[in-house]
Amino acid sequence: MSSRVAVGVLGATGTVGQQFVRLLAGHPWFEATWLAGSERSEGKTYADAANWKLATPMPDAAAARVVQRPVPGNGPKLVFSALDANVAGDLEKAFADAGHIVVSNARNYRMDPLVPLLIPEINPDHLELLEQQKSAYGWKGGIVTNSNCSTMFLAMALAPLRALGLTTCNVVTLQAVSGAGYPGVPSLDILGNVVPFIGGEEEKLEMEPQKILGRLAGDHVEPHPVIISAHTTRVPVIDGHSEMISVGFASSVTAADIRAAFDAFSGLPQEIGLPFAPPRPLVYLEAENRPQPRLDVERENGMAVFLGRLRPCPVLQHKFVALGHNTVRGAAGAALLNAELMQAQGLL
Repeated sequence: MSSRVAVGVLGATGTVGQQFVRLLAGHPWFEATWLAGSERSEGKTYADAANWKLATPMPDAAAARVVQRPVPGNGPKLVFSALDANVAGDLEKAFADAGHIVVSNARNYRMDPLVPLLIPEINPDHLELLEQQKSAYGWKGGIVTNSNCSTMFLAMALAPLRALGLTTCNVVTLQAVSGAGYPGVPSLDILGNVVPFIGGEEEKLEMEPQKILGRLAGDHVEPHPVIISAHTTRVPVIDGHSEMISVGFASSVTAADIRAAFDAFSGLPQEIGLPFAPPRPLVYLEAENRPQPRLDVERENGMAVFLGRLRPCPVLQHKFVALGHNTVRGAAGAALLNAELMQAQGLL
């Protein structure tokens, strides 16, 4: 591209918003020229408004920007939303109605039948739903969502197994504290502990993959019939959600079949060389004690899902471990990849 496209970030000062700001710094296609935040942040420089919690320094260009009020019609056409779900519903709709393309990390519109729940390696054709939004809702712009962070890694691991006759899945998650935002889980609740409940998370894991893995049929998505049972936990890990996954199939499937499916999995982002696309979206690690958050989650710029420990399951048929970076591939990085695909397809 000869020049970078101006983009905005809604909720720029929060945990996911900071990842957007970090990842957009130096992006070859996009430039974050408009950062929006709450009333307490409005009018301050980003350096003063954002309690920066990432290991890398705050980008100089972002630090000097003045945080704006999130007013629909202001800011660039493309805006990334890192808004909390409590405010995202009305505000994202207002931005879409005003002509913005909202690429959202919030849950509010994920299960809307006309809003793509997009993972570009799996369901890029679901972007055709954008045109339906204009006629059905009267929006001048549109909304595209990425999935829940745990859903992202589960759906990517399950996608290559569809062709093998996938029917059932059981998943137990071990989710990092960064997924709860900041200040998140109190230290005395999480240190040396496992919290066996995350509100609303199990429902997302059981429903969202069916839409992502489903087939576009004209003006709607026919959900994939896989039945998923999920149990979610919070563990004392900073970044990286691990998932213990068991899978069942309509007929006998060998471990070699599954490995071949994992190794061959790729998609349109890899084919057309999108900037944030990992060369291999699924990376299988042979060591019996991998993947591990501390050793693996930052690899491939946090954009790949790491798999390992494929072995027989006495309840279903096979089981394995998956790991992904919850605030990169599971949040901001996923949204950037979605926007890159839309830019490449001329939808922006």
